[in-house]
Amino acid sequence: LSGPDWSRRGISWINGNGIDFCKYVKSVSKTSVIFLTANDTEIDIVTGLENGADDYITKPFSLAVLRARVNTVLRRNENNNRYKDDKFIFDFDNMSFFVCESEVFLSKTEQKLLRLFIENKGITLNREMIIERVWGCDMEFVETNALSVAVNRLKKKLDNPPIKTVYGIGYVWEENINR
Repeated sequence: LSGPDWSRRGISWINGNGIDFCKYVKSVSKTSVIFLTANDTEIDIVTGLENGADDYITKPFSLAVLRARVNTVLRRNENNNRYKDDKFIFDFDNMSFFVCESEVFLSKTEQKLLRLFIENKGITLNREMIIERVWGCDMEFVETNALSVAVNRLKKKLDNPPIKTVYGIGYVWEENINR
């Protein structure tokens, strides 16, 4: 599972409740969740699916079935690499970005930052997590104001996108704010 470092946030899911884990993952990201479990009663399956699971596979299972179901979930998520609204068209696969039908060119850092905001619409992302996800292992060499500079450049290039600064915390992509 990519994303936040669960243990650093004081969250331990070892031998925990899979339903609660699934609900938490779905509340903070768009990561797909497939249950792979021996719990095969109808109520277990319905509960898992109703609480956010993208699929529910019970043991025993064949590897061919597992592979097919994983591929199905991945196909469903293929459109996550595109974002479109009245003002923006972002195609992350082809690295093409349009604002009001005019193409804009984004640096690799700006592309990573934009993708992170789009994948987490409506979720306030803290500065530390953003730096970790955008700069990765180079984060210890990133100047303290690099994130602010990158966000400001991105905002200028995108002509007032719905990126809101949450003072003292980080940033959020809010689709319902007036531009």
